[in-house]
Amino acid sequence: MFAGIDEVDWASMEHAYGPADDVPDLLRGLASADPSEREAALDGMYGAVHHQGDVYACTLACIPFLFELVVDPAVPDRGGIVELLTSIGGIDIDEDDIGEAEDEAEAEGAANYAMAAAAVSAGAGVFFALMADDDPGVRVSAPLALATLHGSPARVLALLRERLTAEPDDEVRLALIEAAGRLALRHGPLTGRIADWLSRLAAEANPPGLRLAALAQLARCAPGALPGDVVRVVAGLLRQLRSAAGTPEVSAAGSRALGAAADPAPAEAAPVALVGQLRALSAEDRAGRTAPWTADLLRTLHVGLDDRVADRTALLADQLCSPDPGQRIDAVRMTGGLIRAWRGSYGELVRLVGEQLVSKEPRLAEAASHVLEELFGLAAPAGDALAARVAADPGAWVKEWASGPPGLGSAVKALARLGDARAVPALAAALERPEVPHDAGYAIGHLGPAAAPLAGVLRRRLSEVRLDEEAYDRASPLLAGLTALRAGEAAPEVLRILRGAPEYRGEWLRTAALRALGAFGPAAHCAVPDLRALVRRPGTAGAVEAAEALWAVDGDAAAVLPVLIEGLQAEHARERRAAASALGRLGPHAAVTAPRLRALLLHEELWLRVDAAIALWEVSGRAAESVPVLLAAWEKNRHVRVRVAECLARTGAAGAGSDAARVLRAELASVRRHHAMDGGYGSHDTYEDEKLLALCRRALLGNTGKGPTT
Repeated sequence: MFAGIDEVDWASMEHAYGPADDVPDLLRGLASADPSEREAALDGMYGAVHHQGDVYACTLACIPFLFELVVDPAVPDRGGIVELLTSIGGIDIDEDDIGEAEDEAEAEGAANYAMAAAAVSAGAGVFFALMADDDPGVRVSAPLALATLHGSPARVLALLRERLTAEPDDEVRLALIEAAGRLALRHGPLTGRIADWLSRLAAEANPPGLRLAALAQLARCAPGALPGDVVRVVAGLLRQLRSAAGTPEVSAAGSRALGAAADPAPAEAAPVALVGQLRALSAEDRAGRTAPWTADLLRTLHVGLDDRVADRTALLADQLCSPDPGQRIDAVRMTGGLIRAWRGSYGELVRLVGEQLVSKEPRLAEAASHVLEELFGLAAPAGDALAARVAADPGAWVKEWASGPPGLGSAVKALARLGDARAVPALAAALERPEVPHDAGYAIGHLGPAAAPLAGVLRRRLSEVRLDEEAYDRASPLLAGLTALRAGEAAPEVLRILRGAPEYRGEWLRTAALRALGAFGPAAHCAVPDLRALVRRPGTAGAVEAAEALWAVDGDAAAVLPVLIEGLQAEHARERRAAASALGRLGPHAAVTAPRLRALLLHEELWLRVDAAIALWEVSGRAAESVPVLLAAWEKNRHVRVRVAECLARTGAAGAGSDAARVLRAELASVRRHHAMDGGYGSHDTYEDEKLLALCRRALLGNTGKGPTT
């Protein structure tokens, strides 16, 4: 084995972390008799040689040796190596991708992907024999490898069907069905045949897990072939799986193949390698479950159901009523994913998530509070449940972390973001801690007048902040809370921060203090001399923020206009944006800046164009030039939509039959959240989208009031 490995000039190649001269040791480690060495070697392959899916020259050089490993029955854990080869060769790249590369490095990367796909596909025939390997871990991995890599999909499909009748391991059988779905997605001409086969599997008297797997793959590759009563069918299959609690469908061998463990590893045996840590987390999550793979099947089903929100909601509601805590944990997590990506009527679903807060299973209650934390106003049906959990567990009001400042507990944060006054006692207690949670001030901002009693403690704690290198971390949550409350009585304490901000993070701290003073408005009149001194130094850091605060406090347009006009000429687009937004707040008092703002409508930076268009509208009172810019930005970048909708709602330009009204109505008609994306999300995504919907409705109603838009 490994003939010629030392003849490869590994040192001349590189991987993600430098020279690739350690690759031979990683390859040999994959064949080690020591499980920890194999684990560390696989971790190194994914972490450096195939880092985040990248393919380097050293990755290509590894391919022949990886094939040697997978065909040697003496090598343990070959299933992981099969998966590694599948990942290396499974990215589709063609000549167009190489030709369209923007630079030499990108072209080289695309060429490496293409060569990897060709090299692994050329050797993919070995996976046919592995379909009947003695190691169930290999048999779990081989079907997807063939479906992804082999150039004869019809032959692969025939073998998948043949192996399904002969395969004794239930989890391997699920892998065979998943591979069929992969084939259908990659090879369109086979989709009809595969869909017919999957439909028969889903309808016949097969084990419930296999039928569920067939339905999940149908949802992926041929959703139109799903039965009309798919929710009822799936709910029935889940009940069958629960009733089989004493007879697990997955063999011990199959569970081991996918990394499950019958017993948790002792603390001293905790894995060091990332691969091992992921395996341990998977084992912990699967522990005690009758059919731990059910969650993956249901996630696949939900992805396939896509915009069928009513069906997905009904299915999750059924799961949330399951007597199986594991199924409810899965349902809670999937509920969060559904609401983040799709608009719908979720009141009953949210109420059911709230019911999980009283579960004795800590993972279930924690999952529920995390989901509710990201729902903001949509969490209202769970408000009483959240309040009860907060009242019952003061120890969870604040979350301590191994490093960094503490944060609010999920239930407290969810209740505050809901705007529920029952969060105030927990926030008051958090503000008295030696170190105030970093997110306390932002939570206060959602409570409105109900949080007014907290102004006193915020003011006192701010007066106690030492003006040293830690001042920003200690003061920023307090300033955020005072800003939200518009607590003008705290102006003296804020001025102390403004005047004494240390050099370290001083600009950030001064900006936060200036925003607070601006929010206080005329109540911060004692700050006018300091603000005037700052605006007399245009071009300095914070001058625009100081000008904006001075306008809010004193209304002196003559004093702030020169600073803001100079800000429009700043080097960085971020500073220009701040100046444009501030000019917009001056309204007609800044009419003289209209030509300068008009010139920015053609700037290459989209966000600057948007801010300039809004400001031009507000200083001139005319929409004709601004609306086309705003609507073009709306179509080009979904992240500007809330900003644009705020302007349309405030200025009333969405008259019946207008282009703006058409755009707003199209947004309201969409079931997909405006910034939903596959593979990632932000904690405020749902909040921002619900805000957008409210603004669209308000704009269409012609409400041009100057009130808050949240």
